[in-house]
Amino acid sequence: MKKTRLLIEHQYDFDLLGLVAPVKDYKMAWLLNHTLGIHLIKANDFELEFVNQPLLKISQYMDQKDHGYTQLLKNRSFSDGVNALYLVPELRFMDYFLLVQDHTFELNINAYIEQLSQVRYIQNVVKLDVNKLKSKDNLLTY
Repeated sequence: MKKTRLLIEHQYDFDLLGLVAPVKDYKMAWLLNHTLGIHLIKANDFELEFVNQPLLKISQYMDQKDHGYTQLLKNRSFSDGVNALYLVPELRFMDYFLLVQDHTFELNINAYIEQLSQVRYIQNVVKLDVNKLKSKDNLLTY
């Protein structure tokens, strides 16, 4: 019997910032709202199921706009066991990911990095290349 495979090529049309900040997720969202002048609101937790692995449950905050969005995702999952699960396992040292999509092209991501670098609670801000991440599909939350 002949098999047909469905190949899907995803679009990663957002900028990705990695944040190292050992603070609670609600405080991180407040800091970003206050610093960047955005309006992140707590959304339903993002749940990702893998075969033969526990459920990955990630805290997320969203700011929907007419021409894009801003999304804050926590890297570490809510875990019941001893072993922590990560949204992007190859970047375990990152606490949060900020996904910024702007179809108007008026947003300057370098200005975001500069502003966030001045925040006392944020230890490091890094612009990441999504295409170089091994588990980049985990960042697609739609």
